[in-house]
Amino acid sequence: MSDQRRTYQEIYNRVREVGIEEFVLEEMIRYGFWPESKKIPDDPADEIRRMGEIHREIQELRQESSRLRNEKALQKQLLKERLQESRRKQQATKERREKERLERATAWKQRKQEEIVYLGEGVSGGLNHTQGNDERLASYGLQSYHTTADIAKAMGITVGRLRFLAFHRQTSTISHYIRFKMPKKTGGERLISAPMPHLKQAQQWILTNILEKIPVHHAAHGFCPERSIVTNATPHVGADIIINFDLKDFFPSISYPRIKGLFQSWGYSEAAATVFGLLCTAAEVEELELDGKNYYVAVGERHLPQGSPASPAITNLLCRRLDKRLNAIAYKFGFTYTRYADDLTFSASGDNLRHICNIIRNTESIVTHEGFTINHEKTRILRNSRQQEVTGIVVNDKLNISQKTLKNFRATLYQIEKDGLEGKKWGNSPNILAAIDGFANFVTMVNPEKGLGFQKQVRKIKRKYRTKSRGRLGVRG
Repeated sequence: MSDQRRTYQEIYNRVREVGIEEFVLEEMIRYGFWPESKKIPDDPADEIRRMGEIHREIQELRQESSRLRNEKALQKQLLKERLQESRRKQQATKERREKERLERATAWKQRKQEEIVYLGEGVSGGLNHTQGNDERLASYGLQSYHTTADIAKAMGITVGRLRFLAFHRQTSTISHYIRFKMPKKTGGERLISAPMPHLKQAQQWILTNILEKIPVHHAAHGFCPERSIVTNATPHVGADIIINFDLKDFFPSISYPRIKGLFQSWGYSEAAATVFGLLCTAAEVEELELDGKNYYVAVGERHLPQGSPASPAITNLLCRRLDKRLNAIAYKFGFTYTRYADDLTFSASGDNLRHICNIIRNTESIVTHEGFTINHEKTRILRNSRQQEVTGIVVNDKLNISQKTLKNFRATLYQIEKDGLEGKKWGNSPNILAAIDGFANFVTMVNPEKGLGFQKQVRKIKRKYRTKSRGRLGVRG
């Protein structure tokens, strides 16, 4: 038996460890009041020890439970913190993406103000190619306009306005053209596409600043400064034979890709050539009404419109190689060649007439190779034994107007002087005074002797009916 005394703290710790009952049993055994054997039959000490073991197990379980509760709380706290961190990151990502979106939108808006990146399906592929050939442009005396911003600035308009004018739409609620048909002298109708003011200004700028600076072939006489149907007819006066060809669907056959390529050939970047090509071309449209709105639906591909101020000059520049090749074969076979728009004229005399077949065959081959088509129904071979005309001017012996036409014009002037303007018509113009004045000036240009008499007669008619008009309106002359 140990009689060593325990401290109060030792007793407290032991009671907490084994329980009060087992502690009492241990003390009784230590002081000799109870035997140490754990196998005394029916001895309550075993039960006390068993209760002590259970107590310890319960304590351990409580400690384990407490530990597990702490772990769950910790896990819950960690989960909460992770969720908060995830939400913070999501919010940060959302704010970052919104900021990036706003920055992209601002950059896109700024970019749209400074450049054009899209002009419609099928025509926008080269807008990023802004590298041109400045040396080649300088050789033609042209300024460098390689970006859409360069073009807009030079035209004095915004990039947005330029985009609006050049945009290619398959279906639109607006149209940049007023379209109408005019009768042809030779029968049929010609579609005229007159551009609206803003587009017309852009086309006029292209004409003045680009097209008119590039020389055309000397054989071209249509729509050229100091050239006319008179200069086109003069080289053929007195020829034994004249061959006239007509190019079929001349303006519609000149497509947007050809015009774009023409601008590129002078040294412009693909981006600039795209814009110039779109400004100078248009597709035919059908006007449809749906739900009270008018829609313009493109029919076919973009081509050169007849009615644009830039179109005639483009045809002459696009036909430079055609003119060069046809002039070469004409020279080879002893013929003279000129072209007025879509009218091709060859003439020759003497022994050179034996090459007529060569001229016809070679002309058809070259015209086809250059992307045009001859209208065979209008091909004419005129010998000097009959009246020979070149672009409406008689050229048998000298420049003159058809006697039949002059006779009809005299009759019209006589009827106007006799009966007045009502019901009278000359040509296709609805303005009879402008029509007769224009024809009198035309006759004077071809045959001054006859034309001066007509001009005097027309001036008399105009004074008479303008005076009557002012009198009806109560205006003093």
